[in-house]
Amino acid sequence: MNDENKSQCPTMCSCLYFTSNKLNRILNKMAEEEFLKTGLSPSHALTLMNIDFQPGLSQKELSEIMNIKPSTTTRFIDKLETRGLVERKTKGKSSYLYPTPKGIDLQVEISQCWANLYKRYTKVLGQEKGVELTEIIDKAATKLEDNIHE
Repeated sequence: MNDENKSQCPTMCSCLYFTSNKLNRILNKMAEEEFLKTGLSPSHALTLMNIDFQPGLSQKELSEIMNIKPSTTTRFIDKLETRGLVERKTKGKSSYLYPTPKGIDLQVEISQCWANLYKRYTKVLGQEKGVELTEIIDKAATKLEDNIHE
């Protein structure tokens, strides 16, 4: 089959699962390019931002805020701790997370990376459409999450 005859199955264009994953892959590639200079993945940077925003979060609370599994949170924290960006303080069976001075210092650069990513996708989509799409996706995700077991 030559390139001229290749096309998508029509279901792919109308399937939320496929299109949201496609969008995720594209945005992830753009975000990874922006965050290269920090030495962190976008997910690790977001983890650090949440800890900086709310010092003393428990790992459980962080997992809930980021909507990720506790085992994933542990891996993220392990990496950030190894890099000297966060520290765990244990009380009983719970660990509480705090940014280190080095982690706090990185916040300006992380914020700039998010701003650069925003500029890149709004340059293509337009600012209004970028904001609108973000709001629609957030509302849809919340609604689906609230009704996932129905």
